[in-house]
Amino acid sequence: MNTDQIILFALFGAVFGLLLWGRWRYDIVAFSALLLGVVLGVVETQDAFAGFGHPATLVVALVLVVSAGLVRSGAVFLITRTLVDSARSLGSHIALMGAIGGVLSAFMNNVAALALLMPVDIQTARKAGREPGLSLMPLSFATILGGMVTLIGTPPNIIIATIREDTLGASFKMFDFAPVGGVTAIAGLLFVSLIGWRLIPARSDVGAAGDPMDGYGCYLAELTVPEDSKHIGERLGTLQEAAEKNDVAILGLIRDGKRRYGTAFNTIIQADDILVLEATPDALDEFRAALSLNFSDPRREELLRADGNGLSVIEVVVTDQSRINGRTAQRIGLSWRQRTVLMGISRRGRAIREQVRKTEVKTGDILLLLVPQDRAADVTEWLGCLPLADRGLAVTADKKVWLAIGLFALAVIAASVGLLYLPIALGLVVVSFVLLKIIPLAELYDHIEWPVVVLLGSMIPLGAALENSGGTELIAGALVDLTGGLPPWAILTVLMVVTMTLSDVLNNTATTIVAAPIGIQMAQSLGVNPDPFLMAVAVAASCAFLTPIGHKNNTLILGPGGYGFGDYWRMGLPLEILVVAVSIPAILVFWPL
Repeated sequence: MNTDQIILFALFGAVFGLLLWGRWRYDIVAFSALLLGVVLGVVETQDAFAGFGHPATLVVALVLVVSAGLVRSGAVFLITRTLVDSARSLGSHIALMGAIGGVLSAFMNNVAALALLMPVDIQTARKAGREPGLSLMPLSFATILGGMVTLIGTPPNIIIATIREDTLGASFKMFDFAPVGGVTAIAGLLFVSLIGWRLIPARSDVGAAGDPMDGYGCYLAELTVPEDSKHIGERLGTLQEAAEKNDVAILGLIRDGKRRYGTAFNTIIQADDILVLEATPDALDEFRAALSLNFSDPRREELLRADGNGLSVIEVVVTDQSRINGRTAQRIGLSWRQRTVLMGISRRGRAIREQVRKTEVKTGDILLLLVPQDRAADVTEWLGCLPLADRGLAVTADKKVWLAIGLFALAVIAASVGLLYLPIALGLVVVSFVLLKIIPLAELYDHIEWPVVVLLGSMIPLGAALENSGGTELIAGALVDLTGGLPPWAILTVLMVVTMTLSDVLNNTATTIVAAPIGIQMAQSLGVNPDPFLMAVAVAASCAFLTPIGHKNNTLILGPGGYGFGDYWRMGLPLEILVVAVSIPAILVFWPL
């Protein structure tokens, strides 16, 4: 080994060791290693920050923004509210949620897909009276499996495609991963839904984990029936099924300023009727989107939307010194003074009999407010209230759901047939989402996971330096010598097992950056097609099922599912064995050596 190789191996060893230790966050570790590599002369100064403009880095960031746009447009609510039912058996629920998660993960970042479906799964578990831990791990594994099917489903696929382009002159296309990834994902989903969930240890001491504001965050709220609503002429009772599905209680109806007490299920719905509801903010927004209802003050809502800066939903607590204490929202001119709509009031243990806007607010009430984007702090200060911690509440742009889906579909098709370069296609979707106000401009960069961007931007130059120094060729040669005399399928299996083991204990992005060039070097040493080796790395790097640290999805469910560190391998180990057993033959069939 030469001096550069020794330094780079030492740097990578330090990075992997620090990532395993977990004392410092992975982006800080990777960026520090990059800077040290420049100082030590193994990374050229002009190449130091090339990774931040690398297509892989850009695609990962753009996919996260596009995923957020699909959520904000209500595209995923459209799927979940149609298919998810708490009355199903656990096995059927896991199979259905796993299928939804797998399909979504194929076309949006799998971390975003899980973050989106996890609250749905927890809520369904609550309604069914079972522990969320019984279904969250299968859902996490399903979203990881689904991400392997397309180029944009998971960062390892994006990285491998760009490494192939840099090394071999051509990138993988959108659906090149589908034959191997699809077969493997289907086999994995069948295992997870039929057998895997039964291997999860039961925890009788684990309750339904969820939002710590539960019990405080259920609001008395109002939604208005618009003039073009398809529900006009129906009885109020016909909305009950949709209300139960979205975990919303219909308390009554207001017409011409008069409250009709009781559920009044036989009342015929008319335009401008106000439905009196009790619900959490998320459930209220989903119910509103499902039935295409307006907020309680549609005129003010239109004025807010006309501003063009987007809307935010915030929660504030009323104190003794609050301007609104002892007064109503109407009396203090909340709507015309601050362009803010009072959506709901949470008052534990006390009935609220008036319209929300005409209800006298009291100390301790929690108010749910619809405010102009970036005006949350000003409105809270003007009211003299205390802000609650941000729970990521958002207003679904449900009227643009098909527009958002159509734009994304066009981008996928254009990239798939080679009409547009993938980063350009995704970039056009992001710009369109902003111009169409599906994503507020002020929130655009909030959806990008910057630590992952820094990790990618830092590791790509280090990986390139390792390859340029001959380090990857050295490792590949050692693996070829180790597997000397073995058939090609056995060599692929060794590469998969080594990559999968690394991915279980390290970040899958870092693993891919190191393992993909090694796979190419192994193929070149053997004089065979490198694509099967890249596919093996892609599958192995994504399939980290043994620990909660190998993949972000596994980390996301750790707390809500009440899992211990040692719970993952019970379902994860047989699943990883199955992945290797299924994917190796699939690779040899679809990507011959």
